[in-house]
Amino acid sequence: MTIVTSTGTAAGTAAGTVVAAPPTLEEVAEGVYAWVQPPGGWCLNNAGLVVGDGGAVLVDTAATEGRTRRLREAVREVAPDGPDTVVNTHFHGDHVFGNGQFAPRATIVAHEGTRADIAEAGLGLRQLWPEVEWGETPLTLPTLTFRDGLTLHTGGRTAPRVELLHLGPAHTATDVVAWVPDRGVLFTGDVAWSGVTPYVLMGSVSGSLRALERMRSLRPRTVVAGHGPVGGPEVLDLTESYLRRVRQLAEEGLRDGRSALETARRADLGAYGRLLDSERLVGNLHRAYAELQGLPPGERIDVAESFKEMCVFHGGLPTCHA
Repeated sequence: MTIVTSTGTAAGTAAGTVVAAPPTLEEVAEGVYAWVQPPGGWCLNNAGLVVGDGGAVLVDTAATEGRTRRLREAVREVAPDGPDTVVNTHFHGDHVFGNGQFAPRATIVAHEGTRADIAEAGLGLRQLWPEVEWGETPLTLPTLTFRDGLTLHTGGRTAPRVELLHLGPAHTATDVVAWVPDRGVLFTGDVAWSGVTPYVLMGSVSGSLRALERMRSLRPRTVVAGHGPVGGPEVLDLTESYLRRVRQLAEEGLRDGRSALETARRADLGAYGRLLDSERLVGNLHRAYAELQGLPPGERIDVAESFKEMCVFHGGLPTCHA
C-alpha cells in the first residue's frame, strides 16, 4: 500500500525541463518499503527501507538535497527517529549524495571498494547537469565497510534482517544488493532495472549475468530495482535478456569491424527500444566490446569518451530527472 506521497518538482536540465511524478513510499512486505521515484532513468533512483522493533535500515539515498529531504520525511512517517543504518549499494551520486542528511545519527555502510570510489568520484556527477538544483549535498563517506557480506538486524526474532551481498562487478566494480530473506524482498541497486535500460559501462556484462543468476537463486518474491517500478523475478529476467542482446550485438559488431557507436545506430532493439534511456546502449556496447577483447570485468574504461558518443547517439545530453 502507499504510505506517503511527496510532491514532485520540476527539474531544469541542459536538455530541457522535466516534471517528474511524485515519489511514493510503498509497503511491499511487512516492515519493508520501497521508495519509488517514477519514471526512473538518469539520476532518479529508488531506495528501500526495512523497519523492525529495534531499528531501521535505509537502502540508498537520493541525488539532490530536495529529493533526499522528501525521502527523509517519508521515512520518518514509518520510523520516527530515522534510519539507524544507511546502505550504499554502489558509488553513483544518485544513490549516495544524500548520505549527509542521515549522518552522523545513521551509520553509512558500503563495500570497501564503493567507499573508495565515492571518495574518488566526489561530486563530479553534478558537473554533467549543472542546471539541476542539486542543493547542498556534502560528500559523506561510509564509516563501516565490508568485503563479501554483512547482516544487519532490525530487532528481535520476528524483525526482518537485511543481508548485504557483494555481487559486483556488475553495474559497477563493487555492487551490493540488500536481501530481506524473511520477507522475500530483494533491493538490487542498479544491478537490475525495471522498465529502464540497464547500464553496465563501469561494471561488466558477464559479471552482471552472473550476479543476476545469483539473485535469481535467492527466489525473491518482490524485486525493487534501482530504477523503475517494483516487480517480481521478471525484473531480473528482463535485465538478463537485454544484456544478452547487447553481447550478441557486440559480437556481430566486432565481427563486421564496426565501432560501438555504429553498431548502436544499426541495432534493432525490438521491445528493448521502448525502455527508458535507450541511449545507454552505446555505453553498454563499449563495455561488451572491451570484454570480448579481453578486458577483465570491472576494469577501468574510458567513461568520458563513451558518454560523448552516447550524447551523439541521443542527439544531445540525456535528460537528468534529479
